[in-house]
Amino acid sequence: MSQPRAPKVRNHLKPVSDARPARPDPADLYAALDLGTNSCRMLIAQPKGSQFHVVDSFSKSVQLGQGLEATGNLSRSSMARTVGALKICQKKLARHGVKRMRLVATEACRRATNAEEFIGLVERDTKLALEIIEPEEEARLAVVSCAPLVSTKTEQLLVVDIGGGSTELVWIDLSRVPRIDRPRAIMRLHSGFEAGVSDIPAAKVVDWISVPLGVATLKDQFDDVQDDPARFALMSWFFEENLAEFSPYNEPNQVREGFQIIGTSGTVTTVAASHLGLKRYDRNKVDGLRMTSDQIDRVIQTYLALGPTGRRDDPRIGRDRHSLIMSGAAILQALLRVWPTDRLSVADRGLREGLLYAQMSADGVLEDGPF
Repeated sequence: MSQPRAPKVRNHLKPVSDARPARPDPADLYAALDLGTNSCRMLIAQPKGSQFHVVDSFSKSVQLGQGLEATGNLSRSSMARTVGALKICQKKLARHGVKRMRLVATEACRRATNAEEFIGLVERDTKLALEIIEPEEEARLAVVSCAPLVSTKTEQLLVVDIGGGSTELVWIDLSRVPRIDRPRAIMRLHSGFEAGVSDIPAAKVVDWISVPLGVATLKDQFDDVQDDPARFALMSWFFEENLAEFSPYNEPNQVREGFQIIGTSGTVTTVAASHLGLKRYDRNKVDGLRMTSDQIDRVIQTYLALGPTGRRDDPRIGRDRHSLIMSGAAILQALLRVWPTDRLSVADRGLREGLLYAQMSADGVLEDGPF
């Protein structure tokens, strides 16, 4: 097997004009679309108190990044699949009369040499203007989406967003924030990781990192390894090697008490559903669930025992995720090997929710109250 190399990240940024009205109506609908390496997902929602009410949604596996690792380009078939999904999103946006929206693309478009061509194709065929966001904003929005899950007892917080093409980690020190204000302090990071002027002590971002390895890109790196357990072990250790530049990685003896990990990704929610033994996925049972390192490890060992065929047939995993679950589990295992915890909170939320919170907060249509 050739020695895997960490992929290079290229940014292709396209400015998108902001045509928002100066004075928002609190009854307006907002939309957030997240086009990742593997999935296209959208939420349409209306502000409601300090949160929002989802009016419509869309989610489809488009595999935009298929073949990107080998060629550096988005393939014609991948782009066609994605444009088809985006046409459905455009019809939903038009049907609901949505005017206030952010439509973003992440790692696959950051890395692809033909990203600008793809963005132009999307705009021509769907009239949607995609915005390629940088890793820091992706990490920040993932953190904001998880604010309601932050415990008032948490002093050190690690938010992990395992995507298709990259994984974002953000370590936040909340020890100087009054307990009751800790979730709100996380929400206020939507404007940036640097502390701004606030009437409450600010959450301190100790460090953050965007590792250019997600469930799809990590799987592609080790596709030539035939042995299932060996491939899993190699993926996990390789991912850990890529954490070397993250400053909390070099600080051993992390204290478990007052430490919380929030994991947001399809991997984490799938592991949670397997732990609960759900025959059908239920967001109400999964979102906010707390798991220990030992419980997560038991689920991962079950996945390994099933093997590729067993995982494909397991209804808790699903046929659209079975090929990616072990690379995601390898990332999760690496993180828990470094930072074992009795409190990993499962978040069925992420970039879309962060985009909605940030838009609504900036427009002043959310109540600044407890979650």
